[in-house]
Amino acid sequence: MSLKVTIVVGNPKPQSRTLKVAETLVEHLLAPGSYELQVIDLAEHADEIFAWPSEKMSALNARVAESDLAVFASPTYKATYTGLLKAFLDRYPANGLEGLVAIPVLTGANLMHSMGPTVNLVPLLIELGATIPGGGFYFVAAEMDRLDEVVREAASTYAANIARVAALADHTRPA
Repeated sequence: MSLKVTIVVGNPKPQSRTLKVAETLVEHLLAPGSYELQVIDLAEHADEIFAWPSEKMSALNARVAESDLAVFASPTYKATYTGLLKAFLDRYPANGLEGLVAIPVLTGANLMHSMGPTVNLVPLLIELGATIPGGGFYFVAAEMDRLDEVVREAASTYAANIARVAALADHTRPA
């Protein structure tokens, strides 16, 4: 069975470096051929993000909620994630992402806001019911020439955390 993986990118610029970072993280984290990937580049949906109701946005929200893993990526705006990503996540009810493993990713110009994904995005994802396998990942945009190296290290940490949690499964009481 193939994993359902979704990348949600809140960069107002389509096909951004933030998207590239998120895609690279998934590529380094998961075995090739073991997952089906869908990318939701919110810049392509900005005209409907505030439309209520919206069948298109509801379908995108459902796709994420039905995923096994989702990467939520955004450039750093005012020390946190973009309003575009916030507006997308605001469409979920309480625990609307229950059962989803989520990795928050922020990109930024320097390390000044490196705690941003952990301090700002992780609590929102937890509030929505997602499980976070470690802190958020912050990528400095000036490191694009070292993208694979930097992301490989982050993916290794996430993989180790996921493996430790998975090892507990055989020892837990049935739900």
